[in-house]
Amino acid sequence: MARDSLIRCRVSDEVKGLLRTIAAQRQITESALVRQLIETMVQMATNAEIAEEAASKRAVRDARLYVRLASEDRILLSDRATARGMPSATYVSVLVRSHLRNLPPLPKEDLLALKRSVAELGVIGRNLNQIARGANQGVRPPCPGRAELTAMLKVAEGLRDHVKALLRANQLSWEQGHAATTH
Repeated sequence: MARDSLIRCRVSDEVKGLLRTIAAQRQITESALVRQLIETMVQMATNAEIAEEAASKRAVRDARLYVRLASEDRILLSDRATARGMPSATYVSVLVRSHLRNLPPLPKEDLLALKRSVAELGVIGRNLNQIARGANQGVRPPCPGRAELTAMLKVAEGLRDHVKALLRANQLSWEQGHAATTH
């Protein structure tokens, strides 16, 4: 193992003397003893952190809650979870978290659609920026015609309206407990 880094520190004459004595007893250099001490401390700290992290993950995962549902409610739960494309237990967990934190979650499909919409708006924005940059530099860029500008405006307005409706429907579906509506 390459040892490229150097650690320096100042200690009292007493500590330096004790370190020299211990190193001599072990028949190693003071530097080798300090390196062993540091490596041991780092290993102990790393092992403790790993154990602590594993314990905290276990504690979170083991925090189960059991709920009894009437058979009619179980059927409704299953239907709504299926409509959102998730297992019933996950649906209940998301619903409870949403209620407790007042955060209506977006289903994965809706989130992906929003991300695609943002990407499309980014493409339109970059194209418009290139046209504006060229115009500002005195270059006569191939400007889109009135029809192309109208189409870009309609796309942007349509995406805006669709995202607003999607967010509104998602909010209502979680507040009212209904399955998500399709757009």
